[in-house]
Amino acid sequence: MLSAIKWIGTVAGIIGAGLLALNVQGSGWGFAFFFVSSVAWAWVGIKTRDHALTALQGVFVVIDVLGIYRWLL
Repeated sequence: MLSAIKWIGTVAGIIGAGLLALNVQGSGWGFAFFFVSSVAWAWVGIKTRDHALTALQGVFVVIDVLGIYRWLL
């Protein structure tokens, strides 16, 4: 189960980074993919009791929400 969540987080993060790097009209969706990635990795951090990973991804979730708000809403 955790392996699948890690892969979801990884793939979503790669797509998000690619979208933002392209700097095209739909680039704001990169933050939505980053949000999915951050939530997935935060879940992994919680389940594995990796507090540093959980803290980092928690901050990233907040940043991703800000990006979604500013770019998509």
